[in-house]
Amino acid sequence: MGGTFGTGCGLPAVLLCLAALLCANLILYLYLDALYQDTNPLSAHTQCPLHHFKVGTMTTCTPWLQCPQIRAEVRRVKLIGQGAVKKVYLSEWRGQKVALSVLSSKQYTDDFLHGLSMLRALQSAHVVTLVGACEEDGVFVTEYHPLGSALTLDATLAQDRYLWRNSWHTRLQLAIDHVAFLAYLHSSPVGIRVMCDSNDLHKTLSQFLLASDMRLLANDLDALPEVERGRRGVKCGHHELTGDFVAPEQLWPYGEDVQFSDEAMPGYDEKTDIWKIPDVTRFLLGNVLGSDVIHFHLFQIYTECKRKEPHMRPTALEVLSVYRSVYDSMIESQSQRVRDML
Repeated sequence: MGGTFGTGCGLPAVLLCLAALLCANLILYLYLDALYQDTNPLSAHTQCPLHHFKVGTMTTCTPWLQCPQIRAEVRRVKLIGQGAVKKVYLSEWRGQKVALSVLSSKQYTDDFLHGLSMLRALQSAHVVTLVGACEEDGVFVTEYHPLGSALTLDATLAQDRYLWRNSWHTRLQLAIDHVAFLAYLHSSPVGIRVMCDSNDLHKTLSQFLLASDMRLLANDLDALPEVERGRRGVKCGHHELTGDFVAPEQLWPYGEDVQFSDEAMPGYDEKTDIWKIPDVTRFLLGNVLGSDVIHFHLFQIYTECKRKEPHMRPTALEVLSVYRSVYDSMIESQSQRVRDML
């Protein structure tokens, strides 16, 4: 009697557990499908008219701030960054946290104004939001991102609140954001531009901000010279570059016996940015579960990016296409495994 009763109660319990498991898997599948179906960044840039902004908790777009508004309404809170060209202060404007960039020295005025002109011209989903500027005071205001530069990535993802984001999905998306910015830069509204503040990995990563939604935004645009086809090319600075991170064509080509000369140094083009993509990607992907599979899928495009002859390297747009394809295939494989469990 007792055995029969136990069997009768056990079977519904098992069926209930199986049903709960299937429901959980279905919810997981739908969640992943919705979360990762779009690899394009959602940005306030697409929601505001030209020369307008919306940051923080703002619900409406506002015209870029001008000198009188910046002087009267932007209040400095504390210094959060400093370089040769500018100092950056966490500031407050009408209850919104913003970043105020201030020219450090008049000797860098040209670099500062170049960065500001690029910030204005390149406003897009790939670039930090401009809030306003006052050239005569040597200041401009941008959206504030508390996580700082991409250099903080590993430390940020190790925090409890972001630990769930420390996955191949997040990290590959950041790599896609990096390449997407280069593709935009190489066909920008103001011509073909080259990232010259990228002579080592640390410097390159410092040019990007890590947004709270784990997207990458270009921030430091002080050194983006234009490549004019048929001309000599660009040069990133007036001093000799060394190391494996920079592209071969950026190295002094005449040997150690010939003293470096800026005048004799040949120029180069945007393909220097392509050479550096694999190194940046390796940092962004880290060592999370699935990163080794992604590296395997990207091996061929890495090889192409590292070709010694610049003209043999792919364009940023071609690299971007491969990266997005790998992302989609990884998502499909993950979704298929979930479907197989249903």
